[in-house]
Amino acid sequence: MSARRVLAIDAGQSDIKVRVDDGSRREDLAFRGIHTGGPLLPQLARVVHETLERTGTEPDVVAAGISGLTDRDADADALLSLVHADGVRATMLAHDSTTSFLGALGDRHGAVVAAGTGVVTLAVGATDTARVDGWGWIMGDAGSGYWIGREALDAVMRAYDGRGPATLLTDDALARWPDLSQAYMALQADHDRVRVVASLARDVARAADAGDAVAREISHRAAQQLAWSARTAVRRVRTDEPVFDVCAIGGVFASRTLHDAFEAALGEGAGLRLVAPQGVGIDGALALAEITTAHPLGAAVHRAGAI
Repeated sequence: MSARRVLAIDAGQSDIKVRVDDGSRREDLAFRGIHTGGPLLPQLARVVHETLERTGTEPDVVAAGISGLTDRDADADALLSLVHADGVRATMLAHDSTTSFLGALGDRHGAVVAAGTGVVTLAVGATDTARVDGWGWIMGDAGSGYWIGREALDAVMRAYDGRGPATLLTDDALARWPDLSQAYMALQADHDRVRVVASLARDVARAADAGDAVAREISHRAAQQLAWSARTAVRRVRTDEPVFDVCAIGGVFASRTLHDAFEAALGEGAGLRLVAPQGVGIDGALALAEITTAHPLGAAVHRAGAI
C-alpha cells in the first residue's frame, strides 16, 4: 500500500464502513447507511468530517465505493470541494460493484455477486466487463436482502389471512409489529422502510436454517435469482476460459441455506467455480486509491485532484 494517507468508504444502504489507513496503522469505523432518496455527496462529506473528528487523521485521498452510484452523483470534483478544507487533496468515486470486485478478486478475471440490502453483480473478462442488476428496490435487486424481506412479509400476511401456510416468520413479524393488521401502515410511514424490510432477511436466514419450509423456499428462490445474475454476467464477458471464478459476498450469503442453494444453482452453469473472496467491499474501497487507468475497471473510477 502506498504511503499516502487514505480514507476509504464502503457506502451501503444499511451501513457505511470506513477505513483509515495512513501507511502505519488502520482504523475501522461504521456509520448509518446512505439514504438513497437524498443528495449523496453531502452525506459522504459528513462521514469524512466525522471520521476526521473521531480519529484525528489527515487523509490525502478519499476513495469511496457507493451503492447505486448514478451519473448525477458521480462527481468527484464536487466531493473534493466539500472536503478540501479538511486537507484532502484527491477524491475517487466508484459504483460499489467496482469496489466489491476489487475487494473480492482484485485484478483477476471473474464475477462477484455482492448481496446486502441491494444486490449487484459484476463480471470482468479478458476484454469486457458486464454489470447485472443493481437497479434498486423498486425496479430490481432480485435476491437481495430487501427482496428476501419483502417476500417474507408477503408470506407472513398470507399466513395471517389464511391464504398461505404457517411460518416461523410470523413470530419475527409480531416482535416488530404486535398488531399485524396495522403493520403495513407503520411500514409505509417509516422513513427507513427499505432498511427495515431488508433486515428481515436475517429472520429468514434463521428460520430457513431451522427448517421452516416457507423460509427455505424464499431462500432457494433468492439463490436462484442470484445465480441467474451471475451466469448472465459471465456469459456476457466470457471468451475461452475453461473455468470462470465466481465470488459471493455480502450479508445475504451469511445464510447457510441460501449459500448452499446458490452454489448448487451456480453449478448448473458449465465451468463456473465458486471461490472464497480475498476481501470485501471496504478492502476494495481501499484498493481503489491505488487503481490505475490501465486496470480493466479503471475507466469506471471518477477522479479529482492530485491523485
